[in-house]
Amino acid sequence: MRIGIDFDNTIACYDGVFHAAALERGLIPADLGRDKNSVRDHLNGSGRKDDFTELQGYVYGARMDLVSPYPGFGDFISAARRAGHDLFIVSHKTRHPILGPKHDMHAAARGFLTDRGLMGQGGEQIPPDQVFFELTKDEKVARARALSCEVFIDDLPEILGMDGFPDAMRKILFDPEGQFASKTTPYERRGSWAEIAADFARERV
Repeated sequence: MRIGIDFDNTIACYDGVFHAAALERGLIPADLGRDKNSVRDHLNGSGRKDDFTELQGYVYGARMDLVSPYPGFGDFISAARRAGHDLFIVSHKTRHPILGPKHDMHAAARGFLTDRGLMGQGGEQIPPDQVFFELTKDEKVARARALSCEVFIDDLPEILGMDGFPDAMRKILFDPEGQFASKTTPYERRGSWAEIAADFARERV
């Protein structure tokens, strides 16, 4: 089975990262909530939207060392590869931040995957030539279609709902915080990589 996987907030977990980076840069008070939305709302609400925009580029380009994979993702790779599935990372992000230093955010994401042992030529890693960072959402969907993905895993319902994915593709909504638990969606919802790994370990090629 050919499985496509989003990157930001699906593989890469930013819990506490924006708070730490904003503190490092002196942008927020220490007692502010640790989630990204609290940081964004504080800066936007105090007329510093550009500071938040630049902060995003700083995190995604220079401080991926603060970021961790979601628990269980490495085990998912191992289980899926052993079961004979092909894994592809298909994500979208601009190459350089809109504001601030021109970090290469594609290279930073690849560095994150390599440094965490998730991407490489090993039998329990995702090969580098199966990792794609596209510039737009439409290009992301087109890439998934070109790869003939039979499954796609993403944290955003609006991405899964876009036209252009392969017909009959299975769509899995990654929802570790349970924010969609009380909402009706047409997608399978999973709260952890352990759940997803168990699914595909059973569905051997």
